[in-house]
Amino acid sequence: MAPIDQRNILDEEPFQYQVFKDHKVQIFWNNKPVMLLKGLAAQELLKKLEKSEGKDIQLVLAKATGNFKRGNERALKKKR
Repeated sequence: MAPIDQRNILDEEPFQYQVFKDHKVQIFWNNKPVMLLKGLAAQELLKKLEKSEGKDIQLVLAKATGNFKRGNERALKKKR
């Protein structure tokens, strides 16, 4: 079985998360908001995060965001 993080990107801890009062979970990648989870999805993610530590937290957050960096990023337009 191949290693999950072959390029060791998760060692840099690119993912962060924030829990709001209304039990929503915002996931950030390199300090940029990527995903907002609510309801049951947010509860399940928090349960997984409570059981995880270290690099496993990064892996859980990466799996929660899915494949978000595959062509759906928008290039920033320069203001004139």
